[in-house]
Amino acid sequence: MKVISKEEEQEHFGVVMRGGLIGGTVGLALGLAGVVGASRRYPAFRSLTLPFRSFLVSSAGTFGAIVLADRYSINYQRSHDQMNNYLEATHRAAEQERRAHTTEWQRLMEWGRENRYSIVFASWLASMGVALALVGRNKYLTRSQKLVQARVYAQGLTLAVLIATAAFETADAKAGRGRWETVMVVDPNDPTHQHMIEKKIHKEDYEGQDLWKQMVAAEERRLEEQKRQQEAAAKAE
Repeated sequence: MKVISKEEEQEHFGVVMRGGLIGGTVGLALGLAGVVGASRRYPAFRSLTLPFRSFLVSSAGTFGAIVLADRYSINYQRSHDQMNNYLEATHRAAEQERRAHTTEWQRLMEWGRENRYSIVFASWLASMGVALALVGRNKYLTRSQKLVQARVYAQGLTLAVLIATAAFETADAKAGRGRWETVMVVDPNDPTHQHMIEKKIHKEDYEGQDLWKQMVAAEERRLEEQKRQQEAAAKAE
């Protein structure tokens, strides 16, 4: 297992902070622009309280900071792990070979299966915006009625997308293509190590994808054991 140095740790921290600052700034800018634009365009949105609109802006900034910081962290780890680069290249080559023998419809269905949750979230946002635009044209409805109708329309479309997502999940579970699989492992609370329990784990796309997680867990156990030994030695003295 590769043990990172103090310099690498500081470099990684700087990369994550830079990603968080960029994502937070972009998120705040987009959130502020969206709230200002919606306030000018839709009377129903303008009727929302100032604290709630501020919450929408800050939420966009927080979301952007978290997402981009995480991506910067993952990219840094991948760029400094030669074994991971080798596995990624091998996986990409095998994936390109497999995709070369699939139709456009199959690739579209596979893309929808892999990005199902992003599609659900994006469809809710899009449907809410479209519903507000359509309902906002009705001059005979009050602001609260427009918001209620827009939410109903958005929930209807989101429910349809969720049903399609559930169908994907069911099909994946039956075909064994899901992101998670159930395996039998030794019960960690059993001192005899004879009792087996079921555990839901991430299903690797290729062998060794989650190897880094096992290495980190093993290193944490080693450090914890070393700490206990040092404490025991200190008490003995």
